[in-house]
Amino acid sequence: MIFDIENILIFLLILPIVSFFYASVGHGGASGYLALMALFSVTPGLMKPTALLLNLFVAAIAFYYYYKEGYFNKKLFLYFAIASIPMSFLGGYIEVDATIYKKVLAVLLIFAVLKMLNVFGPASPAGRKESTKTRDIKLWQGLLVGGVIGFFSGLIGIGGGIILSPIILLLHWGKMKEAAAVSSLFIWVNSAGGLVGQLSSGISLSIESFGLVAIALVGGFFGAYFGSKKMNNQNLRYLLAFVLVLASVKLFYV
Repeated sequence: MIFDIENILIFLLILPIVSFFYASVGHGGASGYLALMALFSVTPGLMKPTALLLNLFVAAIAFYYYYKEGYFNKKLFLYFAIASIPMSFLGGYIEVDATIYKKVLAVLLIFAVLKMLNVFGPASPAGRKESTKTRDIKLWQGLLVGGVIGFFSGLIGIGGGIILSPIILLLHWGKMKEAAAVSSLFIWVNSAGGLVGQLSSGISLSIESFGLVAIALVGGFFGAYFGSKKMNNQNLRYLLAFVLVLASVKLFYV
């Protein structure tokens, strides 16, 4: 068993909440899944492939709904994806020391918390009004940003959307919903590349990981639907931010 049997029911109740929130903003939820698994003392070797597997399915649903609503910017996605796909494979292939992995992941989760608390702007336009001005991204900028995030994503076991979305918004390369649509497909290709890299290095997926997919999909389906329709849930944002803070503290000191 990946999880302690005494805690599995609690984990399964929280999992769809995590996927709901992340999918609502166009993300796959890997940083949230990693936080949960950290709280439940899952070993790093199992955390990464499981998080990437869940990411593949939830991010696919998120992309479908945001694409259907017309928010996808193909050019923006391609500029990031060209370099991110091979780099995520490389990152996934590399073994990371468990202690270093935990510390890096703890820092990464702070990015997630900041985004949950709207430090980079509201997760959906239901918050405050965003600027209508955007800038064209240059190819070298997309390659650089995509490559760095892709490598880091494969190394840690995430899709990279939790980092990419704030960058798109901060540099005005796209609006809120465009960032969500691009991030969802970006997450999918990075998760696929990272997972293939992990499997190629000899790491295998647990049968239980596939069972978690169905549960995560329930939350992902509703999250992507409501998120793409401009609906938001403030309470879920704060709850998830709280979980991520707890996980980050645990990773630093355990």
